[in-house]
Amino acid sequence: ALPFAWVIRDQWGAAGLAIAAMIAFMVGWWAAATVARASAVEDPGAVVIDEVAAQWLVLLAAPPAPLPYALAFVLFRTFDIWKPWPVQWADRHVKGGLGIMLDDLFAAVYAMISLLVLLALGGVSGVRS
Repeated sequence: ALPFAWVIRDQWGAAGLAIAAMIAFMVGWWAAATVARASAVEDPGAVVIDEVAAQWLVLLAAPPAPLPYALAFVLFRTFDIWKPWPVQWADRHVKGGLGIMLDDLFAAVYAMISLLVLLALGGVSGVRS
């Protein structure tokens, strides 16, 4: 997801990445629902577009440099695995394609906020102001 985000942002800017993330979310909602229904599995492991869409959202807050992108990835994965409220609530209570996508969206919000705070406090080296 990160290399594709890098290319999208390089070619079309942050707006292009935001649009790509929204498209990935909408397509992912439909695709996740379709795969979940067809496989009779509530959250199929083969569906990863939820992580892609959410990671792209987090990367909107990251300056286009390797260290901030790596930190954005680690922060997103941390919140996606930890599942603080409302991530865990969405994971358990929202069903279907929306549920598959929504918990990752909430984790992305936590990651974005954390990244923005770290950037504001100067806690990310390798970023020119």
